Amino acid sequence: MKILIVYYSTFGNTYKMARLIAEGVKEAGGDPVIRKCPELIPEQVIASRPDMQAGREMQKDIPVVTIDDFKNADGYAFGTPTRFGNVSAQLKNVIDQLGPLWIQRIFEGKPAGVFVSTGTMHGGQESTILTFMTVLLHLGFVIVGVPYSVADLYLTKGGGSPYGPGHVAEAENKREIDENEANICKAFGRRLTEIAKKLKR
Repeated sequence: MKILIVYYSTFGNTYKMARLIAEGVKEAGGDPVIRKCPELIPEQVIASRPDMQAGREMQKDIPVVTIDDFKNADGYAFGTPTRFGNVSAQLKNVIDQLGPLWIQRIFEGKPAGVFVSTGTMHGGQESTILTFMTVLLHLGFVIVGVPYSVADLYLTKGGGSPYGPGHVAEAENKREIDENEANICKAFGRRLTEIAKKLKR
C-alpha cells in the first residue's frame, strides 16, 4: 500500500511532520513515499537567509515530486506551511499540474488528507486545511482527518485538529514538534493507510 506524502517546507517543520506521518504509515503496514515540491522563492532571497538555507540543507536528499509519484499511489498526504491562512504557492503549483490525472480519474475513491505548520496558534491551520479540502473534493479524493479516538487531540497545546495534523513552530520557526503533535501525525499516517487498504479492497 503506497502512500505519497508530498509537502513543501521552507524551514523544515513541515518536512519533520512528513517524516512522522511516514512512521505511522509504516506502523500500519504501508509504504511511505516522501516527496517535496519545487522551490519558487528566488535564489537570491534564500542566499540571504541562513534559516532558509538550513531548511533546504535538511531536505537535500528528498526527491522532487513527479506525476508518476501521483499515478502510483494508493493514498495521499499533502503538507504545507500556511500562507496568510491558505496553502503555500509551492504546493498549489504542484496541484495545478494535476489536470491530466484528474481527467483520467486517477484520484477518485482514494483517500487523502492535509497537514500544516504555522508560526502561531491561530495562524490559519484550520482555514488552510478546510480550504484545501475543496481541491481534494474536486479531484475526487475521499477526505481523511483525525478522529477524537486519538486522545492527543484533547491534550495538544500546539497543533492538530479533527481536520488534520498541525504544528505551531512559533515566530522564528524553531519550536520543535511536541509529543502530542507527533502522536497526531503518526495516527494520521496509520489511519490514511488503513483507509487506503479498505478502499482498495
